[in-house]
Amino acid sequence: MLTEQEVSRSWNRLFAGGVEVTAETFTKAETLLEELRPESPLYHRLQNELEEIRLLKNGTKGKAKKRPAKLKI
Repeated sequence: MLTEQEVSRSWNRLFAGGVEVTAETFTKAETLLEELRPESPLYHRLQNELEEIRLLKNGTKGKAKKRPAKLKI
């Protein structure tokens, strides 16, 4: 089992600037998340970060959902 510091360091290396993010990168990131306790604040932060990276990779980031228009009666 890795410490939170080791997971954080490995995470930063995994997503270092200029490195291409591939399916293998996501697999490694998920493996790192499994090393953390589910109640850990670091777990939640990295889990959210991974979701954001996935959205950016898939090109869906920035496409805001439109709110339904309010009807005036």
